[in-house]
Amino acid sequence: MLTILGFATIVVFLVLTMTNRVSVLIGLIAVPVVAALIGGFGPQLGELSTEGILQVTPVAVMITFAILYFSLMMDEGLFDPAIRRILRWVKGDPARITVGTAVLTMLVALDGDGATTFLITVSAMLPLYQRLGMRPLVLAGVVGLAAGVMNILPWGGPTARAMAVLDVGIDEIFIPVIPSLIAGIVWILAVAWYLGLRERRRIGVASLSAEELEHVVAGVRGSGGGAGAGSGTGSGGGSAAAADLGHDGGPAGRRATPRWRMVANLVLTLVLLAALVAHVLPLHVLFILSFVIALIYNRPRWADQQRLLEDHGKAVLLVISMIFAAGIFTGVLGGTGMITAMADSLVSVIPTGLANLLPLLTALTSMPMSLMFTPDAYYFGVLPVLAETYAASGGDPSAIGRAAIMGQMTTGFPLSPLTAATFILIGLTSVQLGEHQKFLFGWAFGTTIVMTAVAILTGAIPL
Repeated sequence: MLTILGFATIVVFLVLTMTNRVSVLIGLIAVPVVAALIGGFGPQLGELSTEGILQVTPVAVMITFAILYFSLMMDEGLFDPAIRRILRWVKGDPARITVGTAVLTMLVALDGDGATTFLITVSAMLPLYQRLGMRPLVLAGVVGLAAGVMNILPWGGPTARAMAVLDVGIDEIFIPVIPSLIAGIVWILAVAWYLGLRERRRIGVASLSAEELEHVVAGVRGSGGGAGAGSGTGSGGGSAAAADLGHDGGPAGRRATPRWRMVANLVLTLVLLAALVAHVLPLHVLFILSFVIALIYNRPRWADQQRLLEDHGKAVLLVISMIFAAGIFTGVLGGTGMITAMADSLVSVIPTGLANLLPLLTALTSMPMSLMFTPDAYYFGVLPVLAETYAASGGDPSAIGRAAIMGQMTTGFPLSPLTAATFILIGLTSVQLGEHQKFLFGWAFGTTIVMTAVAILTGAIPL
């Protein structure tokens, strides 16, 4: 009963949201609530929902202050020099822009945090996409692909979970898949170039004057971390914003940030990123402290602080509401036992004769499984059983772990409705979840196929 109910809940949610029948916010809350009532969990519904909300609260707090922090940094022009260099290289060519977007995303993703990666990269690149008339859907897709493959790094969540569950180290899980990671990076750069060529054929190559360059850079300051995260719908939400970049009195007319504040902001941001990588404090605490420090010397007056909150509050509200709704979704499915039942049923349908092909099957299904299982549910629920099954047939259980990270919450996490980072990405770019998933699914699954093929050739995944 729980298995059927669980799969039905996932399928109904995906169909409703991918066909835009209901908003994601309603789907995340209403669908699991109805499923819980059908399953007889009405009396526990409040408790299950609360547990789910509490589970995502640290993430919600982190994202709130991360958006505010990077919005402030964008308004202060911290990333203006880097954006100028990128713009000089791309020269208004959509093909170069998409490749530059992928490279920038991979560099930022080295800190292992998807939310931070999306905040920085989208905030930096969206004004340029708007200025040239490129589709925000392409921006979300390229950023998602690049961030997904980099999530395989050992300090990323999926690989760390796989190593913990299987009680193995980096040598058994990550080192053997480095060739696959490199192949995935090359593939994504090629995909980014192809998507850019399609945009070039659609809109042509623009010639950016020095004045237009400053308008685009100033647009980053004006839009901040909440760029594109307003109430606009679809991929056309950015065209009006792009037009505003050239208006008198817009972002380009703002006063230049004093040099001492630019230096202070750069130092503070570098310290913050280093602390994030080193896990000196919980992420939400780091962003709270950093935002308060930055606010003290950038916006010392209450009126200026209030204006900052008013300018970027819409972006915060949009993303945070999605995160808490996702908390109810995962809280109900996990607390009722639906996720566990689905995991057990998936394992039970594997014929004994196919045990030798289990690593390959795990790799090929890993990316789609990101749409159905949270990383905790998959790596702590499904993976141990798969590894035990393969070990019983004489195989190395580490091979199952290497196969799992080919897609489960790596290439698949930027389009999964079960992760908060996905809603940051679509919120900042103002694209619909269903539209984003349909655009990205094939390319993300292709990344998994490419990496799996290389893993087979190198022996990381045995046949």
